[in-house]
Amino acid sequence: MSTTWHVLGAGSLGTLWATRLARADVPVKLILRDAARLAAYQAAGGLTLVEHGEAKCYPVPAETPDHPEPIHRLLVACKAYDAEAAVAQLAPRLAPDAELILLQNGLGSQDAVATQVPQARCIYASSTEGAFRDGDWRVIFAGHGYTWLGDAGHPVAPIWLDDLSIAGIPHEWSTDILTRLWRKLALNCAINPLTVLHDCRNGGLQEHHCEVATLCVELTELLERCGQPAAAEDLQQEVERVIQATAANYSSMYQDVANQRRTEISYLLGHACKVAARHQLNLPHLNQLEQRLITHLHSLGLPSD
Repeated sequence: MSTTWHVLGAGSLGTLWATRLARADVPVKLILRDAARLAAYQAAGGLTLVEHGEAKCYPVPAETPDHPEPIHRLLVACKAYDAEAAVAQLAPRLAPDAELILLQNGLGSQDAVATQVPQARCIYASSTEGAFRDGDWRVIFAGHGYTWLGDAGHPVAPIWLDDLSIAGIPHEWSTDILTRLWRKLALNCAINPLTVLHDCRNGGLQEHHCEVATLCVELTELLERCGQPAAAEDLQQEVERVIQATAANYSSMYQDVANQRRTEISYLLGHACKVAARHQLNLPHLNQLEQRLITHLHSLGLPSD
């Protein structure tokens, strides 16, 4: 019997992973915030995956954080700003050999989680899979992408990657996961805040070419100073390619703001500016962008942390 996957966070990616694992008969359990959420979930009868226009419900078992069963494998699929506290709540349940797969956007939350649970192995993940919720406990699989996983301190791939193959989750073990995370962070910093401030889809940034190019120059400087030259390589060309390829899409930060949700600014642009300050690197356009975004969020009554 293979190890149970505990999934923390029933958002779009958590639901996407849980339903595909369940569909492949890999044991999986959801961890929900409290008894009220658990009751609502049980009333719904399970998680629904909508793929190619077809909806299918999977009755994935669920429990609250205070359930006594030990956790050996935990997929942390909640927002970056919730990850540290959510994992701290589960720390007493983690088995001595526990492994955590961290699916958070940006950087900063992974280190905070790892500090909370020094006994566990923390595996960082970076995903390009597209999914969005169109209701509670329902997810629409919007874009087939890829998930890279890696552990900077322990580069040997775990055997449970076979579960992902069985579940049809496209993935690759990466020995340079930090390079991938930094690259994705830079892409997000160059695109997401501008889509919010210019109130546009990703493709709308083609009209703000100079602004994008200026940010890419500063982000390249930051990546090189952080010892990530591979993440800095041809950054502007990659940003322009992503803008073009996803022209019709709204960025995740745009969607958060449009839905009056807290953004992950602290783990994207905020993290980049904080690291630049630590390296005494003067990046005026990046700092100005952060201030503009904070002012905009406050004007909408949204938090900026």
